[in-house]
Amino acid sequence: MIKILFVCHGNICRSPMAEFVLKDMVRKAGIAEAFYIASAATSTEELGNPVYPGTRKRLAQEGISVAGKYAVQIKRSDYEKYDYLIAMDNRNISNMKRIFGNDPDGKICRLLDYTNSPGDIADPWYTGDFDLTYDDVYAGCKAFLGKKSWN
Repeated sequence: MIKILFVCHGNICRSPMAEFVLKDMVRKAGIAEAFYIASAATSTEELGNPVYPGTRKRLAQEGISVAGKYAVQIKRSDYEKYDYLIAMDNRNISNMKRIFGNDPDGKICRLLDYTNSPGDIADPWYTGDFDLTYDDVYAGCKAFLGKKSWN
C-alpha cells in the first residue's frame, strides 16, 4: 500500500483539498485499495477544526465531500509511517523538516514539484481564491498519479 500524507500550515484548506481530490481520483481510477491518503498541519492553530468553508464549497462543486475531516498535526512518527510527504509550499517543508528532524530518505516535496510548473500552492486562507488553489491541487494530484503505474 502506498501511504501519502499531504501537509499545509493549518490542515483546513490546501492539504485536505489535496487529500480528498486524490482520494476521488484513485477511486475513479479503480485503484483506491492501493493507497492510504491523509492530510495534516505543521501548526497547532486549527487542531480539531473542520475543513474551511471555502474548501468545502469548492470541493462540493466537484461532488467531493470532506465530511468527518478535522485538522490534525503531523507527528515525528509520521516520517516512518508515510511513503510520500507532500507539502503545499516551501514554508511547510521547512516546518516538516524541523518536526521530522530533516528528510534523510528524500520523502518530502511540494505537490506542484510533480508538474511541469513546480512551485508553491497559494494559501486561499489569505488569497480567497479557492478556484486557483483547486486548479493547482488538481494539477499536482494528476501529475503525481501519472508519475508511474500504480497498478
